[in-house]
Amino acid sequence: MPRRYTITLFCCVIACTGTLAFNAPSALSAERAAHVSPSPTYILGPNDRIRVKVYGEQDITGEYEIDSAGSVSIPLAGHVKAAGLTTRQVERAIAAALSKGIVRDPRVNVEVAAYRPYYILGEVKKSGEYPYRNGLTVLDAVASAGGFTYRANEGKVYLRRSGSTTEEAYPLTAPVFVYPGDNIRIPERYF
Repeated sequence: MPRRYTITLFCCVIACTGTLAFNAPSALSAERAAHVSPSPTYILGPNDRIRVKVYGEQDITGEYEIDSAGSVSIPLAGHVKAAGLTTRQVERAIAAALSKGIVRDPRVNVEVAAYRPYYILGEVKKSGEYPYRNGLTVLDAVASAGGFTYRANEGKVYLRRSGSTTEEAYPLTAPVFVYPGDNIRIPERYF
């Protein structure tokens, strides 16, 4: 009889809560996962590093950095435009360039090896360029830059997204995610 009571109580807990806590992903974690890393349709830009794999062609397979002109220099393919494209589009561009040469029916795979850096300036101890990593928030970026100075306005941040010409102000009461190529400016507070 005690065993039945335990099972009934356990089932009641499940029925009352709707689910078990260890099986229920929270809405916050789902929202965070959506904003943690660049989207699958991430648009490549200068200073991104891509890993190119051409099956059966070891001399071409390797990592390449997108130069300031937006191209990558691939052996036997020449300069291939990569900035402004997704990895799938770059795969097709490299395959098209290789098929014009000596490679027959090239099978190409492209993935991001390293994202372009982000930049932080203003009222932080060590402003400058820092390597991007998935899940980065503005507060993480500030910590990487040595923290706030004593003059920093710790409640607000200005963020200019990569490719944008305007800054937007964000409150630091909630996590503000940083993406590759973003410019972060920590303003000075007025006493």
